[in-house]
Amino acid sequence: MTTIHVTRAVQMPDRLRLERYRKNPELGPSVLFFSGGSALTALSRELKHYTHNSIHMVTPFDSGGSSAVLRNAFDMPSIGDLRSRLMALADEAITGHPEVYQLFTYRFPKEEENAQLLKQLQAMSVGKGRLIRAIPNPMRRLIRTQLGYFLQGMPPSFDLRGASIGNLILAGGYLNNHQHLDPIIFLFSKLVNVLGTVRAVVNNYLHLGAELEDGRTIIGQHRMTGKEHSPLSSPIKELFLSADPEQRLPAEVALRKKNRKLIRGAELICYPPGSFYSSLVANLLPGGVSSAIASNRGPKVYVPNLGHDPEQIGMNMDSSIQTLLHYLQLEGRAKESGAKESGAKTKVNDLLNFVLIDSSKESYPERASMERLNELGIQLIETKLINKAGDTFYDPQRLASALLSLT
Repeated sequence: MTTIHVTRAVQMPDRLRLERYRKNPELGPSVLFFSGGSALTALSRELKHYTHNSIHMVTPFDSGGSSAVLRNAFDMPSIGDLRSRLMALADEAITGHPEVYQLFTYRFPKEEENAQLLKQLQAMSVGKGRLIRAIPNPMRRLIRTQLGYFLQGMPPSFDLRGASIGNLILAGGYLNNHQHLDPIIFLFSKLVNVLGTVRAVVNNYLHLGAELEDGRTIIGQHRMTGKEHSPLSSPIKELFLSADPEQRLPAEVALRKKNRKLIRGAELICYPPGSFYSSLVANLLPGGVSSAIASNRGPKVYVPNLGHDPEQIGMNMDSSIQTLLHYLQLEGRAKESGAKESGAKTKVNDLLNFVLIDSSKESYPERASMERLNELGIQLIETKLINKAGDTFYDPQRLASALLSLT
């Protein structure tokens, strides 16, 4: 069989292509994102107007906020970012079960007594309360079942103040399905009619760690982002996975076959904006991710952060691209189970083809070196992506249009 690679001229944005996608989003392209956190929430809400086939590989290593409470209680992967992405992609029309959406996005108030919140949760688990009563059967029974499993496994000291009901349902489903996320993510997706595919990149209880250039080692995603702890004072030298939440205990984990299949089959792969190390690079650590990306013949595009990312201390656009390639090329850093570490590098063009930036270029700390990009064989695409100079967030409609135009 002969393999032929066809290239085409791309108009940015491609109005005709976008209009075709908008008319039939159920037939839209499979654009895959490696991400986590809330950086893609607005983009995800925009994407579902054009395609119901976007794919989101989300890191399960978050160790801050309400996710940390659940992780500590059940020794489980983080689910907060998964829930957030599922809800961003949910069908918010009347056909998407708005009563389920309302329950899944509800949070218990932080100022109420924990004992009172426990009574409310127990009432929900038996079908009592305004939010749960609004949901018809059999969906109500399915939700009650997951809440029941959560209550059975919940430690007596568990703090429900500020807890997301959606997170509690996911945690209950995780316990109900023998510590596996995929079955409850599938059920959750069906209950709110998620217009896309959301997966945890791996299903393991692991933690992010970083060796800093000043010699220190930190464990925990929450210590890297500058949100719950002081921002890093030294650049990250190496990102790794640890089996222990407090000390470095190197862990290896392999990409699951179903996720490998999704990566290989995507029509476009995007390395999107967001926390550079804890949201993007973290997804590339499991063994098999890089080889799955390299086997995909579609375009791969990197969208750099606007403004300042606390995790990218001392980095410019050139070093960000080089760091991204470093983790993509060295499959041996997170090799598949049983595979020998070769350290062999994959060709750049199999891993990254385009860097997409706003044409004004004023919102970036420093633009990429054209000489270096040419050496690597990477093409710089400049188009309108933000509303006004100095913005620290991409306009979701402009960014979605640009990415979809490349499919």
